[in-house]
Amino acid sequence: MKRFALIGVAGYIAPRHMQAIHETGHDLVASLDPNDSVGIIDRYFPTAQFFTEFERFDRHVDKMRRAGQAIDYVSICSPNYLHDSHMRFALRSGADAICEKPLVLNPWNLDGLAEIEADTGRKINTILQLRVHPAIIALRDKLAAGPRDTKAEVDLSYVTSRGQWYLQSWKGDESKSGGIATNIGVHFFDMLHFLFGALQRIEVHYTSPIKAAGYLEYEHARVRWFMSLDVNDVPEGPRSEGQRTYRSITVDGEEIEFSGGFTDLHTLSYQEILAGRGFGLEENRTAIEAVSTIRNAAVTESPSDPHPFLAGLTK
Repeated sequence: MKRFALIGVAGYIAPRHMQAIHETGHDLVASLDPNDSVGIIDRYFPTAQFFTEFERFDRHVDKMRRAGQAIDYVSICSPNYLHDSHMRFALRSGADAICEKPLVLNPWNLDGLAEIEADTGRKINTILQLRVHPAIIALRDKLAAGPRDTKAEVDLSYVTSRGQWYLQSWKGDESKSGGIATNIGVHFFDMLHFLFGALQRIEVHYTSPIKAAGYLEYEHARVRWFMSLDVNDVPEGPRSEGQRTYRSITVDGEEIEFSGGFTDLHTLSYQEILAGRGFGLEENRTAIEAVSTIRNAAVTESPSDPHPFLAGLTK
């Protein structure tokens, strides 16, 4: 049984990590969060130690290491801008890291982390759950079996509605979250790289704190993408049924709807990591380069055949 620590245990995504640790048969022995609304720990690991101060958490983890009970993995669910520091802590504590997306905000941070991996002999893993989503794997297999002499025409839409709290939290601060394309989009940009190969071109056609749209060209695809936090951008049919999240990818006119199937992907990701098949630093590089470029890019003129959502935005 492996020993886990979890940083950011009060966060939105932390319960999926606790569930994954529990379902893979391992133990959470220590956790950290400056916020103390963490009663959900009792559902999975009621005996786990909990700390609100990093210094005391650090001391506890070090004490366990010196007692021969070292942490094997540190799961990281902290705000995006803290990921780099917390991964460094994990490796220097003798543990491997399992870090939520985005792994880092800027691609050059990957190089520094690679040096610490080499120095410590430990490994950084990340949660790129769309790479293990059955619908995406099936699509990748289908694309690989078909002709690749022409580029696919792709539309990607992702709407995940958020309330008024969002922009008041760290997620609304671009210096901390990386902005909308980074915070909610990095999985999808990784998915596009996973499906269509090397990234060749990036354009940004619209950006605001809650919406972004643009164009990406990959080795095997031309992609128009749109992302939003506004529930009004959920298509009318699903929205009328109370649906607040919408994910869709259309490849050469054929829609692959993958709004479902997300609930067990963290457990599947943990299974792969524990088996030594986790996604590491280099698997993240293309997506991190993409979101960093999008964050810093100037807005260009809309394409002649704009994304359907983008057309409504720019009237």
